[in-house]
Amino acid sequence: MIRLSTEAPFAHGGNRLCFVDPGNQDRCIKVRRPEFTLADLRKKKGFPYNLLPLSAVDESRKEDKILRACERRLGDDLYAVVSRHYGFVDTDMGPGLCSELIRNADGRISLSVMEYVWEFGKTESLLKALDRFADLWPEMMVPSRDLLLHNVVAQCDADNEVERLVVIDGLGYSGMIPFSWLSSSYKIRRANKKLRKFRQLLDELLDVQKKGEMTNLFWKQKHDGKAHHEADNP
Repeated sequence: MIRLSTEAPFAHGGNRLCFVDPGNQDRCIKVRRPEFTLADLRKKKGFPYNLLPLSAVDESRKEDKILRACERRLGDDLYAVVSRHYGFVDTDMGPGLCSELIRNADGRISLSVMEYVWEFGKTESLLKALDRFADLWPEMMVPSRDLLLHNVVAQCDADNEVERLVVIDGLGYSGMIPFSWLSSSYKIRRANKKLRKFRQLLDELLDVQKKGEMTNLFWKQKHDGKAHHEADNP
């Protein structure tokens, strides 16, 4: 069993904590926040989730299911745009979802796009990496919620140039019709819509950055993602 309770998480989301795997510095482990039970999460989400089993609100279980299905369909090509998936591990904080920890060439943990832009601005290498990502993402038809700036990281080379963008969180689909039943054309349109929103968020962040301060409203809406986990519409 992996001991995480004595470690400090390097990142956290609304419902989960992220730890560096003590036994493998190139992997991370996501566990549910200890103060939240699945029953609490189901209650917080409200209707219609309060009518569903607890598994319906278990983000890690849903993410694991999505990634396994995508890997069967796409093979290693999936991991050009998504952090590599290793499945569940046993920890002293409950089941942990283990995945690749994206690091730069110098070994540092890669910054999220939000952090990268705030520190370096809208660099040419970032824009080129975004264009490459945009070429791949729609055709892969990976089910995702909105692509948020803190759920995509910018992996950099030794010269601090962005090599690629990698989705590390935010996978899922909350529509009434199962994602697998949807047509390929719809999935591609949906993915392109998510990309347009991502570029819009990037432009909004740049406007805030030019003013030299991160406003509380922007941080709340753009960083915790709560305002952007809306229903999945075409």
